[in-house]
Amino acid sequence: MLEAIVIFVGLAILFGLLLGYASIRFKVEGNPVAERIDKILPQTQCGQCGFPGCKPYAEALANGETEVNLCVPGGTEVMIQIAEITGLEPKEMESPEEENKPKETAYINEDLCIGCVLCIKECPVDAILGATKLMHTVIQQECTGCEKCVPVCPVDCIEMRPIPVSTRNWKWPEPAQKANSTASTTGNTTGEPS
Repeated sequence: MLEAIVIFVGLAILFGLLLGYASIRFKVEGNPVAERIDKILPQTQCGQCGFPGCKPYAEALANGETEVNLCVPGGTEVMIQIAEITGLEPKEMESPEEENKPKETAYINEDLCIGCVLCIKECPVDAILGATKLMHTVIQQECTGCEKCVPVCPVDCIEMRPIPVSTRNWKWPEPAQKANSTASTTGNTTGEPS
């Protein structure tokens, strides 16, 4: 019994040493610039940038193969950080009017759903639940609002709706907006010219 334990401990040490050596000897170096970019991307994996996920987009940016302004969920703030890391020129976002648009998620009209699973195949974050020839539904907490499921639905039962404002997702207004509205309301309360 003691010999078997010693043999197993010896084998464990031997395999541990071999694995340690292999991890050092065959280590694959990643692109450090791509790693830095990937860390600041929102990791929604929505594909709105034209790449299958955030990591491939980061690698393309690091290689100088794409533009810095394609990450719609990250917005202008992420675009500026990417431009600083890559040294590329910051550009206007593709759709600046949509930056102030409230976040939307997909909703499926379950009475119209035919269970074709086309939307499930298209969803990059697996936020749609259902099975073939059965009703589908969207897991609202997982939906990134990429809208990829809407055009593939053959019966048009998917629509995008804004997320209802609640105490969990409400945010203070931007300070500049609040300061301007405060200045305009308090500026002439005393009747003195400004």
